[in-house]
Amino acid sequence: MKQFLYKSDTFKIIGACMEVHKTLGHGFAEQVYQEAIIYEFNYRDISYLKEAPIKITYKDVTLDKMYIADFICLGNIILELKAVNQLSSSHFSQVLNYLKATDKKVGLLINFGAESLEYKRIVL
Repeated sequence: MKQFLYKSDTFKIIGACMEVHKTLGHGFAEQVYQEAIIYEFNYRDISYLKEAPIKITYKDVTLDKMYIADFICLGNIILELKAVNQLSSSHFSQVLNYLKATDKKVGLLINFGAESLEYKRIVL
């Protein structure tokens, strides 16, 4: 069986998200989960860049419009948080576009809005 890229790192991040969901439950705004994740990342010594700008290049031109990822964790993993009842295809597309615009290969889409934490690992 082929190993997952950044397997142990993604498990660390998902574990931190599980702890936040276990403690807070569902129903809060995304910003509340984002703040709690920062606490958990610091506690678990997971490095991160919050609200990381992602430049978009078209041919040889860098566009003025940028994406803003919720987090880039451990230098390699894009983390996008949601607090919605149900994930949609546009949420997956958002993470996929972030990956396409960067040299990153792995993204995590986390939804705190459901009764049980939802997470999807997206690989480019």
